[in-house]
Amino acid sequence: MPHTNGDVKTGFFGPAKDCLDHATALEVLKQYEERDGLDIQSLLDSKKHGGLTYNDFLILPGYIGFAAHEVVLDSPVTKRITLKTPFVSSPMDTVTEHEMAIHMALQGGLGVIHHNCSADEQAEMVQKVKRFENGFILDPIVLHRDTTVGEVKALKEKWGFGGFPVTETGKLGSKLIGIVTNRDIQFEDNLDQAVSAVMVTDLITAAAGTTLLEANAILAKSKKGKLPIVDSNGNLVSMISRSDLTKNLHFPLASKLPDSKQLICAAAIGTRPEDKIRLQKLVDAGLDIVILDSSQGNSMYQIEMIKYVKEKYPGLDVIGGNVVTREQAASLIAAGVDGLRIGMGSGSACITQEVMAVGRPQAAAVYNVSSFASRFGVPCMADGGIQNVGHIVKGLALGATTIMMGGLLAGTTESPGTSFVSREGKLVKAYRGMGSIDAMQDKKAGSGSKDSQKSNAGTARYFSEGDSVLVAQGVSGAVAHRGSVTKFVPYLAAGLKHSLQDCGQKSLVALHEAVQNGTTRFELRTASAQLEGGVNMESYEKKLYA
Repeated sequence: MPHTNGDVKTGFFGPAKDCLDHATALEVLKQYEERDGLDIQSLLDSKKHGGLTYNDFLILPGYIGFAAHEVVLDSPVTKRITLKTPFVSSPMDTVTEHEMAIHMALQGGLGVIHHNCSADEQAEMVQKVKRFENGFILDPIVLHRDTTVGEVKALKEKWGFGGFPVTETGKLGSKLIGIVTNRDIQFEDNLDQAVSAVMVTDLITAAAGTTLLEANAILAKSKKGKLPIVDSNGNLVSMISRSDLTKNLHFPLASKLPDSKQLICAAAIGTRPEDKIRLQKLVDAGLDIVILDSSQGNSMYQIEMIKYVKEKYPGLDVIGGNVVTREQAASLIAAGVDGLRIGMGSGSACITQEVMAVGRPQAAAVYNVSSFASRFGVPCMADGGIQNVGHIVKGLALGATTIMMGGLLAGTTESPGTSFVSREGKLVKAYRGMGSIDAMQDKKAGSGSKDSQKSNAGTARYFSEGDSVLVAQGVSGAVAHRGSVTKFVPYLAAGLKHSLQDCGQKSLVALHEAVQNGTTRFELRTASAQLEGGVNMESYEKKLYA
């Protein structure tokens, strides 16, 4: 028996006879009328607590009965498309172009390509995403025998890959006569040389009708880079690529279409009449999801555009927004949106709430809109206010199915922002809100024309195309360099899984159910509690992941 210096049952908690048997603790717990903490309705009661944002509350822990790696993060971004990780990059010109869209999709998320550029440039970025990975490549770039080496090098530079089939007519469906690979042209100095002189003619092919699994097995055994699929007359039908096999191994969570195996791609457009022309080009390039980009989505312009898109492109999913109230959401849901984007003035580079006095604290916005939209099966995207993993978890707990990030991803290698060293000697990247004067005066969207303001994504988003005086609703600045998305997004996913483990929920579906039925509870956070939850040291180094 261990040595003791007293018995807590004798006086500290009252008379020893009043202390209950420890074995009955779980039974005694049932005597309480309600669970510890607040349910979601009590927490987000604006009449009692005002409008809350992510820092104003915490999620109470649950029971851990599983390992973190068992947590499933699958979640819908639209009515018809589900992601393996609920992360979406914002359509800002310092956040998402094709590089970001590709790498977000490879990590199981989604990148939304901005529209502060010409329609042709945006369509080309969509094409680069769609061509990055394939199952059967049904529309390969096909060369004629007279195509020059210089032209092939230009194609490689434009699309980022090499290895092109050569047919008699230079078109798909004609007789295959060879393949030009990177090795064939790498050291070729004569740029006027025809590809017929350098192409490989000893080809391994597969017959039309071969399944993707069979074709992949042939390709793996052949040790070739490309496997052409030909019909009984030797005409090129499609292709598969070894690089796609490698990508399947390295990126098992990649967001892909089930049939084509191409990466899922989203892009933003405005609600002006000329955006209908832009949309046609994006659809021709293979677009899967279109986001109607507006700071205030409840407008006659957006409602008309939603109806237009759903009627003309029934196979294209459309996400509407931004909204922060049930009333705003109802208008867009009735018009036929496949998803909603929630947030107004909560972004790190946004000053809409300050300048316009319009908007809503993000936690209140996400809960009220998503709880309403869920009744109609419409997924919601929490857009804005995300500064860390904890904010991601809270946004999802409040009912969002995906999280859109701008500033958090602007510092990554794949964003189009310019890297530079700050005055403090730190490596940073340029970042600006789309409502900033810099963004609204950018002339790329108008191809440098005098009336480029009318084609600018920033002015369109904030209904300022015709204004003689531009009123800023965003700022320009810089964010810390965060390294590559290929490491940062897995960090976010791992943090999210561990948080769900602490909550005792094995999936995002389970989290939503537990919040709605009151199993998952919350607690309000005073200013002192927020200070307590932060770092309280004289000096420290904050490393997010390793």
